[in-house]
Amino acid sequence: MAFEFKLPDLGEGLTEGEISRWLVSEGQEIAEDDPLVEIQTDKTTVEIPSPAAGKVTSILVEEGKVVPVGTVLVVIGDGAGAVEQPPESVSATPRGQTRSRGSDGRVRATPLVRRVAQELGVELESLEGTGPQGRVTEEDVRRAATAGGQTPEVQKGQVAEGRREPLRGVRRLIAEHMTRAHREVPAVTWVEECDFSRVDLRLLVPTVLKACAKALRDFPELNARLEEDEIVFLERYDLGIAVQTEQGLVVPVVRRCDAKSVDELRAEVDRLAEAARAGTLKAEELRGSTFTVTSAGKLAGLLQTPIVNYPEVAILSVGRIADRPIVRDGQVVVAPVGYVSVTFDHRVVDGARAAEFGLAVIRRLEGE
Repeated sequence: MAFEFKLPDLGEGLTEGEISRWLVSEGQEIAEDDPLVEIQTDKTTVEIPSPAAGKVTSILVEEGKVVPVGTVLVVIGDGAGAVEQPPESVSATPRGQTRSRGSDGRVRATPLVRRVAQELGVELESLEGTGPQGRVTEEDVRRAATAGGQTPEVQKGQVAEGRREPLRGVRRLIAEHMTRAHREVPAVTWVEECDFSRVDLRLLVPTVLKACAKALRDFPELNARLEEDEIVFLERYDLGIAVQTEQGLVVPVVRRCDAKSVDELRAEVDRLAEAARAGTLKAEELRGSTFTVTSAGKLAGLLQTPIVNYPEVAILSVGRIADRPIVRDGQVVVAPVGYVSVTFDHRVVDGARAAEFGLAVIRRLEGE
């Protein structure tokens, strides 16, 4: 008896996932609950164990492919006898449908494949899919685009050049998230300088988190979300922190920043940053933030205009802090100065309120 394993519903409203890495190979004998495959979602990478013991007889989806929930990923069994779950990909096609079309007549293809087809100028309706359930795959699209052995660039009279890598994994998710945020959020950035003389720069991020959490109590529209025609004012202060990793930028969440001390926040920030760089963050540690803070430290420029971490409505950034001359009590002195910027969704937050919030954070950092 063979067993077909389908991409399961991973919760959080997710409808698809990317095959990040297979942890088995065809012909391999595995036991139940052995590591089977890593799935990249829009939140994190999830390792899925095998639901059955037996031989991996067929891996049906390649690494790097994005497939919808319910797609058959792998067949496990001895290769003899009936299949426990008949694959939709070999089921009979209702009259009036082609193999690559669903019951609604629409071509079977993931959002990623549709985007690739649009970019390459390929009509999906003209293709016969080779993927599961007759889906049109990315290879089908690119094969059609390179018909005759020429790349799309050559077909257009251009010279193809440069090394090419597929957009996949965390980088693909970042691209999709940033594109959506840039498309949907009319963002404006406010900037002001801050004297960090009273801040222990070794505790910069936790200190900024604490200052933001306190200020957000007085400016609830920055700790909110826009859901269709309603503004949802959140009554928790779970702040995201932008962390750069080898795989790309991730934003783990520090819970209850308003209730923690700076030392407690430092311990949590260090723990989350270490887990982010090791790739061991849990899914729940990457969701549910209400506001985000970002600071690139020594790599930061004078100031940044960061993209709002959708579906949040605001993000605060701290630029590079360096000794600069400032006027204090009528005297020119040298002090560690940096720029604080607040980027906000102008649909929800007025410019004056964003400025007042930014100044409230700065007052707390300057110890006033």
